Amino acid sequence: MDLRKLQRTIVDALEDVKAQDIRVYDTTKLSELFDRVIIATGSSNRQTKSLAMSVKESVKEKGGDVISVEGLETGEWVLVDCGDIVVHILQPMLRSYYQLEGIWGSKPVRVTLNGGAKTSKRFASEPEDDEE
Repeated sequence: MDLRKLQRTIVDALEDVKAQDIRVYDTTKLSELFDRVIIATGSSNRQTKSLAMSVKESVKEKGGDVISVEGLETGEWVLVDCGDIVVHILQPMLRSYYQLEGIWGSKPVRVTLNGGAKTSKRFASEPEDDEE
């Protein structure tokens, strides 16, 4: 699946289950294993699990691959590995504690949310600078 289509599919799936504070980061210069990290917050164990399942089902439905889903046992922090994109869904306290944005957040990506409004400059459908 094309990276942009995969990214859009994941963001839409997260929005469908009301994920909070969705952030997308370009990690092409940080890791050879994946091109994007998407970080989102769920308000409870139940919601983080639902968010992860929504991502998994949506990606598969659109013809993409889901390599693994980890953390469903507790639901405090769930990781969905979609190959080119890794999705971290955390509860607020864990997100604040681990500060994944500090690790992966050097190159924010802009996306348009379903409401039609673009998120702040911290998101982009393409990297803000085109250096590769």
